Amino acid sequence: MTATIDKTATPDAAEGAPSEHYARLLQGMAHAVAAKGYADTTIADIVREAAVSRRTFYEHFSTKTECLIALYETASRLGLQAVSEAFDPAQPWHTQVEQAMTAYMDYLAQDPVLLRTLFVEILGLGLPGLAARRRVNGEIANFIQVAINSSDSGEVPAAHMSSQMAMTVVGGINELVLQAIEQDRVGDLRELVAPATRLVRAVAADSRR
Repeated sequence: MTATIDKTATPDAAEGAPSEHYARLLQGMAHAVAAKGYADTTIADIVREAAVSRRTFYEHFSTKTECLIALYETASRLGLQAVSEAFDPAQPWHTQVEQAMTAYMDYLAQDPVLLRTLFVEILGLGLPGLAARRRVNGEIANFIQVAINSSDSGEVPAAHMSSQMAMTVVGGINELVLQAIEQDRVGDLRELVAPATRLVRAVAADSRR
């Protein structure tokens, strides 16, 4: 997940300054947590890294938890966008899965520090973090389900994946990434493309039965 949060991916992009401040606050949160960890990060740290005032922070967020969740959701949706751009529904689904997984792993590997922040620190937020994780995972699962089910060129039998199976795929891929982070193998995320691809293909193939 890249640490460069494009302001076009944040609220109020058409309003200029507010969107720029929002993006800078997300950047500030990413840098502060990377340096100190979420538990020790203060709002003072965030606004210093973002080069904005404390008042500006409170114009966008009520708490640092809210800011981290916004960072998590924004970066995750940019990752989903990368996958979406790599997936071509006009092609057979089974030939597109590897390309989509490669795009996703390449996106995650862009910023190893932020990757750890978003995959690990979000787990320490309790129920708010869990709710955010559920929302993001639901969006990714829905995309996978729609992409697989609608991709059929007639060359192979059409796949059909249920919402539950799509969520199973998301959970499995997340665990692969977490394991790589724990083992300090973020630079080798490309190695996860093969098992992630096999997982998607296996679930989709089994769902046709």
